[in-house]
Amino acid sequence: MTASNLPATMKAVAIERPGGTEVLRYGDVPVPRPGRREVLIQVAAAGVNRADVMQRQGTYPMPPDAPTDIPGLEVSGTIVAVGEGVASLHVGDEVCALLLGRGYAEFAVAPAEQCLPVPAGVALVDAAALPETFCTVWTNLIERGRMRAGETVLVQGGTSGIGVTAIMLAKAFGATVIATAGSDEKCEACRALGADLAINYRRTDFQQAAEAFAGERGIDVIIDIVGGDYIPKELDLLKREGRLVFIAQQAGGRVEADFYQIIIKHLTVTGSTLRSRTVAEKGAICRELERHAWPLFADDRLKPVVHRVYPLAEAAQAHALLESNAHIGKILLRP
Repeated sequence: MTASNLPATMKAVAIERPGGTEVLRYGDVPVPRPGRREVLIQVAAAGVNRADVMQRQGTYPMPPDAPTDIPGLEVSGTIVAVGEGVASLHVGDEVCALLLGRGYAEFAVAPAEQCLPVPAGVALVDAAALPETFCTVWTNLIERGRMRAGETVLVQGGTSGIGVTAIMLAKAFGATVIATAGSDEKCEACRALGADLAINYRRTDFQQAAEAFAGERGIDVIIDIVGGDYIPKELDLLKREGRLVFIAQQAGGRVEADFYQIIIKHLTVTGSTLRSRTVAEKGAICRELERHAWPLFADDRLKPVVHRVYPLAEAAQAHALLESNAHIGKILLRP
């Protein structure tokens, strides 16, 4: 398939109005065309992310230029058309890519800078599990969290898409990893991914368990997707010069905490979202991943962790599974 014989319409999943899973509509929409420095991808699979659920619910703070009709922030697939000014990518290239939206479809447009080659040994469909979480974790763990080999990292929500990625990246770059999860099965999954300690937070106080394990060396970096009443405990846990990095706040962002600890322990409290970054910034993150992380897929130090692949028409079921928190790793949609 080339640009000259693209179909006029495609199947996609659109959000009819803010609400529950019933507002996701599977139907026909026009096939987009790539603009300057963009490519058109025939989608092999699209990743399902928490931001998609929030967008469907009408609670996500959308960037001004983000499409609101069709969700989907990452895909994998084959390039079928390239826009003006694209020199490094060609029709027929297999890629995975970050999008501003509209990934739940048979075709999707992506900025050329936000495309990554499919890593060695990774199936094209499974590659859709990589861009959003790997770019997010790289930014927050390596760049903002300044994690270094030999440090100890605590990953909250270790079996989420963010969590499994954070465990693997931290271990691959030489850290000791503590992870929390909500069941013994999920704790076992964390250990299988490389976590040195997995804490079932429903049965054990994670602060006490982490303190006992870390001992005098303490905890250097905490990756937090929970927020809420975890924050005071996390400030207690961090050693001098420690870094608390927020990627999400599923339990809320307002809490009473003793921020004097930040001063006396010289702590850094930071965080970032990927979606609010510019194309150039996201492109730079992609190049860092391609250079430093992508080679690690060849020997299985990194891998996609896919819980389930749904047909695109079953996006509502995929959202329901994500909201249930019963998954381990990523959920994908396949056109």
